[in-house]
Amino acid sequence: MIGHINVHETGAIENTGHKVLAINAPNGKITAKQIKETCDNYINDEKKEHIVQPGMVYISQPTENGLLYRKEELEELYGVCKEYDIPLYIDGARLGYGMMSPQNDMYMSDIAENCDVFYIGGTKIGALFGEAVVITNNKFKQDFRYNMKQKGGMLAKGRILGIQFCELFSNNLYFNISKHAIDMAMKIKDALTSKGYKFMYDSYTNQQFPILPNNIIDELRKKYELCFWKKVDEDHSVIRICTSWATKNENVEQLINDIK
Repeated sequence: MIGHINVHETGAIENTGHKVLAINAPNGKITAKQIKETCDNYINDEKKEHIVQPGMVYISQPTENGLLYRKEELEELYGVCKEYDIPLYIDGARLGYGMMSPQNDMYMSDIAENCDVFYIGGTKIGALFGEAVVITNNKFKQDFRYNMKQKGGMLAKGRILGIQFCELFSNNLYFNISKHAIDMAMKIKDALTSKGYKFMYDSYTNQQFPILPNNIIDELRKKYELCFWKKVDEDHSVIRICTSWATKNENVEQLINDIK
C-alpha cells in the first residue's frame, strides 16, 4: 500500500495502461503468501474477465520504511512468482544502502538470482542521473531497446550514464559510500534510542523514523530538513531522517548535540 509507485509517482504506471494492485502489508513487506492469495483469488474468480489480471510483482529493497527483505523471504517470493509465471521486479533505488545494512544477508548475486529484473540505484548514491537496469531473465531482454526508445528512455549520450556506474563500481566505491550513509544513520539511531525515543520502524538502513514530540520537531526544523511521515497523536509525530553518501560526520554530530 505504501510502495513508491503506488503513492509517489503521480499515477505514472496507470498512465502507461497498467494498474497498480496494492497489497496491504503493515510493515511495507509483502509476503509470498499474499502473492499466492492474490493470484489464487484471480484464478478462482468466476468473473475474472472483468477484473485486473495480476501481471508482475514489484517490491523495493529496502522498502519505503527502511526495512529489508531477507534472502529466505526473497527466495520464497520468487518461488511463488515462478509458480504463477509472473515476473518479479525489484526497485533498487536505495539498493546500496540495503546491501551495506548490518541486517543484510545477501550479496548482489543473490538479488540477481532471485528476480527477473532489478535496478541498481544511481541518483540516490551520487550519480548525476540514471539507474542501471539489470535484466536477468532472457525472455525480457528481447526488444527491450525498442521499449527504451518508445518511452523516451534511450539517451543520445547514454555512454555518460555508463561511465558513472563504471566509476561507482571501481575500487568498491559504491559499497564504501553506501556504508558511510549507514554508519551515519546508526549514529543518529543510537543517539535517539539513548534519549528514550521510540521508532515507527526498526530500520537499519539510511532511513530512520523516530517518534518525537511536536515541539521538538518544530525546533529541529529551524536547522534541518525533516520529512513529516505521519501523526501519532496530538503531541507526537513520526519524521523521516535520511542520510546519504554525502552526509558529513560533523553535521550528524551537530544533530546529535541538538537532540541532547
